[in-house]
Amino acid sequence: MTQKSKIEWTQLTWNPVTWCNKITDWCKNCYAERMARRLQLMWQKKYVNWFEVTLHPDTLNYPSKIKTPSIIFVNSMSDLFHEKVPFEFVKQIFDVMNKEKHHIFQVVTKRAEKMLEVVSKLDIWDNIRLWVTVESNKYTERIDFLRETKARTKFLSLEPLLTDLPNLNLEWINWVIVWWESWPWSREIKEEWVLDIKKQCEKQKIPFFFKQWWGINKKKTWKLLEWKIYNEFPNF
Repeated sequence: MTQKSKIEWTQLTWNPVTWCNKITDWCKNCYAERMARRLQLMWQKKYVNWFEVTLHPDTLNYPSKIKTPSIIFVNSMSDLFHEKVPFEFVKQIFDVMNKEKHHIFQVVTKRAEKMLEVVSKLDIWDNIRLWVTVESNKYTERIDFLRETKARTKFLSLEPLLTDLPNLNLEWINWVIVWWESWPWSREIKEEWVLDIKKQCEKQKIPFFFKQWWGINKKKTWKLLEWKIYNEFPNF
């Protein structure tokens, strides 16, 4: 099923796949793992077996049931391009997204090389947005893999930001989102890293969205960067 989301850059989440293993620094404090453990305690059927990739073909028709055009985050609790997700199932998901053109689908991955390999064999209509996560300067090559895809809309999720990211090549990138972890034991972030990314976005005319510092109470000062809120969105 789809679920309403409190995430500011989406409206609904849709999880035809669940579970993912930790592969990078980003994964240390994985929010999906934390959420899944909570759902396990609630005996949510989809999350009873959280320790292996699980396909949910029964959810493939859910987007068609939503008549109001919506922005849908695909696989918030997994990675669509995980090596254990069969190509044929990924194709089925893309077939659904291509068919339901009244929705916007957002697909985020850390497995950018695998993403490029897979999507090169698929149709991608303009309502499908591809994202990569880049949490440190060790993984900027993911941007190059994203840039090579045929998706019309390409975004970067720089979170949780763990190092500075100087000299970003943002050619053909349409949006940049930055935020910090919301755990009590969140890792260090420096304001100058965020400000430098903002300046790079301004120079290259890319919308910049700063989600938060530590914590989830963004009604106070958690979203302020130099005493301003940056909630820029692309124009499409």
